Amino acid sequence: MKTSSTISPVRGARGAPAVRNAPGAPTELLLEARSLNAWYGAAQILYDVDLDVRRGEVVALMGRNGAGKSTTLKALIGMLPKRRGEVRFMGHDISKTESHVAAKLGLGFVPEDRRIFTDLTVVENLEVGRQPPRRWADGTDVPPWSIERLFMLFKNLGEMPYRPAGRMSGGEQQMLTVARTLMGNPYLVLLDEPSEGVAPIVVEQMANMILELKTHGMSILLSEQNMHFAELVSDRAYVLEKGQIRFQGSMSELAGNEEVRRAYLSV
Repeated sequence: MKTSSTISPVRGARGAPAVRNAPGAPTELLLEARSLNAWYGAAQILYDVDLDVRRGEVVALMGRNGAGKSTTLKALIGMLPKRRGEVRFMGHDISKTESHVAAKLGLGFVPEDRRIFTDLTVVENLEVGRQPPRRWADGTDVPPWSIERLFMLFKNLGEMPYRPAGRMSGGEQQMLTVARTLMGNPYLVLLDEPSEGVAPIVVEQMANMILELKTHGMSILLSEQNMHFAELVSDRAYVLEKGQIRFQGSMSELAGNEEVRRAYLSV
């Protein structure tokens, strides 16, 4: 079987053939991790994880609960004190930097637990995340996000601009967290479990939001275990099991590979 469709016991993807992009697929490399290892205290969670995200694509990082998905996102942005390996973002080595350095470079992070300011209003939460506009390496401007533009994307937030965030539903708070991250004008967003623990209508809104962001050239790496959701929004996928990459390939390859899905995604 081909590498991209084979259940492999090897750690990571170093030495494996690169995923071939279809004609017209994004090619500018934004985020790259090589031999990424991470620990919580003495317990090692990630083992030689290799992955990359290119401009304008949505990549799903999939696996069961406890597979290491959230840990991978935190290790990429620098939220874990103990990690080893190479992480490069927009040409910068962020392997040993703290998370605020990556954020200033344009790497956004939407945590699963939201972490909004409950005493602040919607507008005040958005203002906290504001960063200056950015420009791509080719000289083109990244369309800057404004509160008005975000309210067009997140219409429910636009209906409650002065509501304290603590008086919002879980789904609304999730949307607010995404919107606050976008106020930082990121090149790429790490999105942790967007469909977890929210109502089906919010899951649908999240999917539509991701697809809309993609039309604006946004790149997204999302951790997810909902196969249907990931299939709707993602171009490529990595599958994690016990902190190791077990599959990499297109989303259609993963959807068609029952062996991989049964071994690493079925509950």
